[in-house]
Amino acid sequence: MDLRPYIRDVPDFPKPGIVFKDITPLLRSHAALDYVSHSLAEPFMDAGITSVVAIESRGFIFGSGVARVLGAGFVPIRKPGKLPAKTRRSEYTLEYGSGILEIHDDALTADDRVLIIDDVLATGGTAACSVTLVRECGATVVAAGFVIELTFLDGRAKLDGTPVHSLLAY
Repeated sequence: MDLRPYIRDVPDFPKPGIVFKDITPLLRSHAALDYVSHSLAEPFMDAGITSVVAIESRGFIFGSGVARVLGAGFVPIRKPGKLPAKTRRSEYTLEYGSGILEIHDDALTADDRVLIIDDVLATGGTAACSVTLVRECGATVVAAGFVIELTFLDGRAKLDGTPVHSLLAY
């Protein structure tokens, strides 16, 4: 399935000079959403994934679908103050700012094999932050999957050798 017709470019969002890749048209299509869940999961069907870790907020949409396809658990990585139990945190930078992400301290163990999922890989800041958090929990990062990769920003270079699976490249 060609996903490009389901991705809308929004110029100058969230600030001038950024062309935002809007996935909301994709989310409106049952067929496209189902295709994305299966296509992100397919390379990892036999990789022993125990948990899919997804990044707030659009990553949650895809991560939960991928977890269902893989028969794995789902672990959210969130912005500060959104998780109710003890957390660990890490800071990151991205193409238009910086931030902090958190994961529950007990969300993963050394027995977990993790697939990280998000909607877009841009500069790699949020994805690299997530890799760090997963590893700090003692788990193994098997790979990271994205619906869209903005290759001109070379985000995968920040992922410390983590294999990357992207469905679309711009």
